[in-house]
Amino acid sequence: MADRSGIEWTEVTWNPTTGCDKTSPGCDNCYALTLAKRLQAMGQTKYQNDGDPRTSGLGFALTVHEDTLAAPHKWKSPRLIFVNSMSDLFHPEVPFDFIKRVFTVMAETPQHTYQVLTKRSKRLATLAERLDWPPNVWMGVSVETCRYAFRLDHLRSVNAAVRFVSAEPLLGPLPNLDLSSIDWLIAGGESGPGARPMDEAWVRDLRDQCGTAGVAFFFQQWGGRTPKAGGRELEGALHNEMPTSVRT
Repeated sequence: MADRSGIEWTEVTWNPTTGCDKTSPGCDNCYALTLAKRLQAMGQTKYQNDGDPRTSGLGFALTVHEDTLAAPHKWKSPRLIFVNSMSDLFHPEVPFDFIKRVFTVMAETPQHTYQVLTKRSKRLATLAERLDWPPNVWMGVSVETCRYAFRLDHLRSVNAAVRFVSAEPLLGPLPNLDLSSIDWLIAGGESGPGARPMDEAWVRDLRDQCGTAGVAFFFQQWGGRTPKAGGRELEGALHNEMPTSVRT
């Protein structure tokens, strides 16, 4: 079943898997880990197996949910769907056959648009040629600091109709970012207890880079104690651009 999302750049979420591990600094204050603990405590069935933190404290156990695969077939009206807000479809513990089944469902429901986001860009690039990429699937990677800009190189090798980058949480400047063959960039600050601050100059620079490169720019939030604490305006304006072109 879909969850109406508070994320401004999508409409609903679909989690055929749940669970993940921290893999880079952007994961340090992972909202999914905190939310999974809360959902487990509330008794939600889907999170009883994977809500427990691993003994390392670096994540929560990955679980595939067969009963969730068919959900998009039941949604007749078109929806913008964020795939795996509580996991990473290209996590090494997600079986390739299951990933293929997720892609089959996406292909069978062309009325929807799917947004898939990963930090496991190397596995994405390795598996991409073995997957069929329907035109309603957007593929993105997270880039929180310059150290992880290599994920864009992996993404460029993927034959997705739309390629996007999520600079969220943005933890440092991303000067001279190579945005070739990228259609969309989302930027945003971290939220929650212990949220790390984001410099306005970093965001302005990304906005300007997108303008120069012809890339749609979406500013999600300044972040802070809560997601809405700092608002969403950059220099007095909202930036809600979405990708319009589809690569052929």
